Order: sequence, then C-alpha cells, then structure tokens
Amino acid sequence: MNQLVLSVPKISCGRCVDAIREEVGLVAGVRAVAVDLATRTVRVDGDADRAAVVAAIGEAGHQVA
Repeated sequence: MNQLVLSVPKISCGRCVDAIREEVGLVAGVRAVAVDLATRTVRVDGDADRAAVVAAIGEAGHQVA
C-alpha cells in the first residue's frame, strides 16, 4: 500500500473537505482519504493512480499545487 500526499492550497471550508473526500473516495485503489484543512493537504492511502486522484480533486472544484 502506498501513501500520496498532495497540496491543495485553496481548501477553505468543511464543505471543500467533504467534496474532496467524496470524490477521491470513488477512485479505484483508494483505501482511505484524509483532508487536512489546517495544512491544506490531502493524504490518500492505497494503490490509486496519482493522475486519477488529481482528476478527482479537480471534479471537487480544486486544483493540486
């Protein structure tokens, strides 16, 4: 199992956190998603493809730095 940590600098509220968690959770290979509003990071555990995770964050309305 791998861990991916991505910076998403424009996360600003709980609704952002929920949207990202929901979209990334749908990506194949994702076992766990943690979104940290204070550090504006998204941690993904599992064997998901990085590009698919980045695309899912885009679907939630955010961009990875």
